[in-house]
Amino acid sequence: MDKHVLITGGTGFIGRVLCSELISRGYRLTVLSRQAADKVRSLCGPVEVIGNLEPLRAHAGFDGVINLAGEGIADKRWTDGRKQALRDSRISLTLALVDIINTWEQLPGVLVSGSAVGFYGAQGDARVTEDTPPNDEFTHKLCKDWEEAALKLQPSTVRVCLSRTGIVAGNGGGFLQRMILPFKLGLGGRLGMGSQYMPWVHRDDVVAALIWMLETPEASGAYNVVSPNPTTNREFTQCLANTLKRPAIFPAPAPFLKIALGEMSRLLLTGQRAIPARLLDSGFKFSYPTLREALEDATK
Repeated sequence: MDKHVLITGGTGFIGRVLCSELISRGYRLTVLSRQAADKVRSLCGPVEVIGNLEPLRAHAGFDGVINLAGEGIADKRWTDGRKQALRDSRISLTLALVDIINTWEQLPGVLVSGSAVGFYGAQGDARVTEDTPPNDEFTHKLCKDWEEAALKLQPSTVRVCLSRTGIVAGNGGGFLQRMILPFKLGLGGRLGMGSQYMPWVHRDDVVAALIWMLETPEASGAYNVVSPNPTTNREFTQCLANTLKRPAIFPAPAPFLKIALGEMSRLLLTGQRAIPARLLDSGFKFSYPTLREALEDATK
């Protein structure tokens, strides 16, 4: 195979594993990153590195594009400035990417673009599929505009897939890395009442789903990239504690989280009982369908 793929967000928690897997499959990769080329290659492997999109204007073209760029949504408190930075890192970059793609001599066969189950907003206990109407709040507006930016390519011959990804568990980073230390110290516990759903997914399954979208000619539109077995926060924290052989007896009360985090506390206190309905209907197989095996792998 000698297919050439452009990747944004290639140095991230998902991107670096995706790059490694694509290289092992024989793909040539170009990675957009603001980091030094040597640093990018240390994370992603033998890839071509570009610092901005302009060198790709009027390019000959790529076989596919995977767009995962975006600042961490839970990295900082949601001030007005932070909200704008989150939008710029997703929506503005995706619009610029689409503009560049439209200058290529040959359009790519597919654009796989990131999104999140935050698209649906808070959904309580309701079963959430790709057809579920969203609750209109900040995360929905952010994901909706992000998806619409990518879909501007759709009137062309480009197949567009949207990865509505859940909370990603994997070794060496991501949200789980922040949870492990307090749990190892015996200081972990549920968040709020713990009844909110956590639409988790193992990183290897995210990578497999992205590659499936890239390589499957029939794939298009939005896909919930989450485990087929969502759990509540109480179930998740107890399973993590059991995996680490530690207690989970120190809950974080909702009022404290609201004071400490402001609006961003909704990420922790609300959720979605999201189901990967379209992936399952397509016959996609998850390597880590249950939380216990996912956490055992992610914490080893």
